Amino acid sequence: MSSTFSLSPLITLFILLLQSSCDARDSFACDAKDAATKNLPFCNVKLAIPERVKDLIGRLTMQEKVNLLVNNAPAVPRVGMKSYEWWSEALHGVSNVGPGTRFGGVFPAATSFPQVITTAASFNASLWEAIGRVVSDEARAMYNGGAAGLTYWSPNVNIFRDPRWGRGQETPGEDPVLAGRYAASYVKGLQGTDGNKLKVAACCKHFTAYDVDNWNGVDRFHFNALVSKQDIEDTFDVPFRMCVKEGKVASVMCSYNQVNGVPTCADPNLLKKTVRGVWGLDGYIVSDCDSVGVLYNSQHYTSTPEEAAADAIKAGLDLDCGPFLGVHTQDAVKKGLLTEADVNNALVNTLKVQMRLGMFDGEPSAQAYGRLGPKDVCKPAHQELALEAARQGIVLLKNTGPTLPLSPQRHRTVAVIGPNSDVTVTMIGNYAGIACGYTSPLQGIGRYAKTIHQQGCSNVACRDDKQFGPALDAARHADATILVIGLDQSIEAETVDRTSLLLPGHQQDLVSKVAAASKGPTILVLMSGGPVDITFAKNDPKVAGILWAGYPGQAGGAAIADILFGTASPGGKLPVTWYPQEYLKNLAMTNMAMRPSKIGYPGRTYRFYKGPVVYPFGHGLTYTHFVHELSSAPTVVSVPVHGHRHGNNTNISNKAIRVTHARCGKLSIALHVDVKNVGSRDGTHTLLVFSAPPNGGNHWVPQKSLVAFEKVHVPAKTKQRVRVNIHVCKLLSVVDKSGIRRIPMGEHSLHIGDVKHSVSLQAEALGIIKS
Repeated sequence: MSSTFSLSPLITLFILLLQSSCDARDSFACDAKDAATKNLPFCNVKLAIPERVKDLIGRLTMQEKVNLLVNNAPAVPRVGMKSYEWWSEALHGVSNVGPGTRFGGVFPAATSFPQVITTAASFNASLWEAIGRVVSDEARAMYNGGAAGLTYWSPNVNIFRDPRWGRGQETPGEDPVLAGRYAASYVKGLQGTDGNKLKVAACCKHFTAYDVDNWNGVDRFHFNALVSKQDIEDTFDVPFRMCVKEGKVASVMCSYNQVNGVPTCADPNLLKKTVRGVWGLDGYIVSDCDSVGVLYNSQHYTSTPEEAAADAIKAGLDLDCGPFLGVHTQDAVKKGLLTEADVNNALVNTLKVQMRLGMFDGEPSAQAYGRLGPKDVCKPAHQELALEAARQGIVLLKNTGPTLPLSPQRHRTVAVIGPNSDVTVTMIGNYAGIACGYTSPLQGIGRYAKTIHQQGCSNVACRDDKQFGPALDAARHADATILVIGLDQSIEAETVDRTSLLLPGHQQDLVSKVAAASKGPTILVLMSGGPVDITFAKNDPKVAGILWAGYPGQAGGAAIADILFGTASPGGKLPVTWYPQEYLKNLAMTNMAMRPSKIGYPGRTYRFYKGPVVYPFGHGLTYTHFVHELSSAPTVVSVPVHGHRHGNNTNISNKAIRVTHARCGKLSIALHVDVKNVGSRDGTHTLLVFSAPPNGGNHWVPQKSLVAFEKVHVPAKTKQRVRVNIHVCKLLSVVDKSGIRRIPMGEHSLHIGDVKHSVSLQAEALGIIKS
C-alpha cells in the first residue's frame, strides 16, 4: 500500500480533494427516516445478502455503477447511498495513512501496537488475534463517531525475502507458515467471528511476489518479478492462501509489480482463477493505489487506458484505489472491451462486503457494535496489551554471564546512550496512527534507576563523532550502560530499500568506544525492522547483552526496561535470518529465486540458505533454561492415497505423492511435548517445531521448514505438556519444479530444540482412479 507522498501527482491531488470534501460522518444507507428507500428490498435485513445486492445493482445506472468502482465512492442520493471512502489502514493499530480515517476531536489518538515484525517475533497466534480484536474495537468506535471507515487494507503478509527491503518491517517475517498463521489470526481478530457478519473488513496485501520498492534504479512501479512456479506455490502465495482459506479475509490487494510479464492487477490466473476460484475468496479484490494507472502509464502494458480498465476488471479486480477505473470504464464498455455484466460482477463483490458490515442496515448505533465510542479507544486494557505485545516480541540475542537482568539494587545509576535512546515516533514504525502516548526507552529505564542521558549521535545517520565525548564520560561514571541504537524510517521504509546491513554512519564506532569505556556492563538495544550485521558486538566481550526490539510500539520503552530489569522475561524469537554484510555481495534484490544455484547464488531464508549467519531464524534466549522431552509421537503414519492411473503408471509407486491424490482430510501427526523449566526463574517458552523432509537426491527441497509453534508459560522447576498437531498434507508436503505440491514418502525428521524424532510416511493404496 502506498502512502500519499509516494503516489503519482494525479492520485495525490485526488486524495487531497477527497480529504477536503469528506462528509461529517461515514456512510450508512437505508435510513429509517428516508421514506424513499426504507421499504426497498436491498434495505430488508431479513432477505439474503445476495438478493439485496442484486436488487441494489438493478436500481443503478451505468454511470452510477462506474462511479462505485473507485475507493472514494460518491453518494447515490436517489437510493439513499452516502459517499464512502474505502481506504483505511490498520497495520498495527488504527492508522492515519489513507483518507478514510481522521484523528481529532473526541478521537485524538488510537492504541499503537508494535510494528508487525516485532509482534511476529512473539510467535503467539492468540496474541495476534487479541490485537486484531482491540484494533477493530477502536476502528468501529471511530466509525460510529464519523471518524473512520470499516474497510482496512491490512495486514501486509508478503514474505520478507531480502534483508534490505524497506517494508520488511510491516511483515511477519521470512517464513511462509509463520506469515500465513499471522495473517489468519490477525484477520480473525479484526473481522470477528459472528458468522457472515463483519466487524471490520480486513485485506491481505500485496499479492504477489512483491518485495522490491526501490533498489539500484529499479522501483516497484516498473519491476517485473520473474518467479518460478515452484517458488510461487512454495513461498510467495502461502500466506495469501492461508489468509483467504483459514482467515476468511474479506479482501485481497494486488500489487504494483508484474509477475512473469503480467501486472498482478491484470492477471486473471492470479486473481480470478487462484484467489477467487481455487482459494474461494468471499469478498473483493482491490488494487494497490494507482496500480491500474501504473500498468498503463508506467508499464505500458496496454495501448489505451480503456484496455487497461478492461483487462483489470476482466482479470477479477473489483475496486480501484485511485481514479483510473472511474474515468475509463464507461468508455471501455462503449468500445465493447467490457460488458455491463462485468461491471456488475465487480459491484457484487464490493457491495456484498458492505452489506456484511451492516452498512445497509440503517443507523450504526442500532447495530451489534453500535455502542462502541470514544471510551473504547486508548482504554487502559488496550494500552496494557500494547505493552505486553512489546514484551513478548523483544528478542534476547546475547547474554554473557548472564549479565541480564540488571538489578535496581546493584545498577542504581545507568548511562542511557544512543540516537534511539529517547525516541517516541520511531518506536511505532510506519503505517501507524497517532499513539495514545509514548514511553521512550529513557523514560522506561528511568523507572528503575537514575539515568545519565547522552545521545552520542544526533540521529541514526550518526555522521560524525562530535557527541562521543559526553557519552563516554557518562559510561565511565555509571553502574551500567545501555546503548539504544539502530535504524528508523529514514533508513528503511516504503520506497526506501537499504543498501547495507551494517549500522549507519559511526554507530558501530560509538558502541565499541562506549563499551570499552564503561565502568559497568554494557547492554546493546537495537531498534530496526530488518536484520543488522552486528557481528562486532556479538564478538565483543565488553558488550555483555544484546536485545532486538524491532519497532516496539507506543509502550516500547517500558517493555525494553521491563526486560532489562527482569520484571518481564524475554521469550521472543527472530522471525528473520540475520545475515552478515558479505551475504549481499553480488546479490541482486531483483533475483527472486529462493533456492541456491551452482553459479554462486546463495539462496534465501533459513529454508534454503546454507551460509554463515549472524543470528539464525528462530534464535532467542531467555532468563531461564528449558528442555524438551517427547512424551508421545508416532513413528509411522499411513497416508491414504488413491492410485491415480495415467497410462500404465500409478503414483503409488512414486516417492512423493501428489497432495491432490491423497485423502488429506484431518490427516495429522499429534505430538505431546513436555517443556521443562529447569532454571530458577519463571519463563515463557516459544516452542518451534521444524521438519526436514527426505531428500531423495532432490536439491530443491527445503533444508527444514517451520511446521508448528506454540507459546507456553512454565513456572520454575515445573513442566508443561504441549500438544502439537501437524497437518500432513499442508505442512509435510514439498513443491516440485513444476509447482506441484507433493508429500514425500519416507523418513521425515522433526526438530524440537535439541530433540529429533523421525516419522515414516507410508502410502496406503485405496484403489485406482482414472485421470
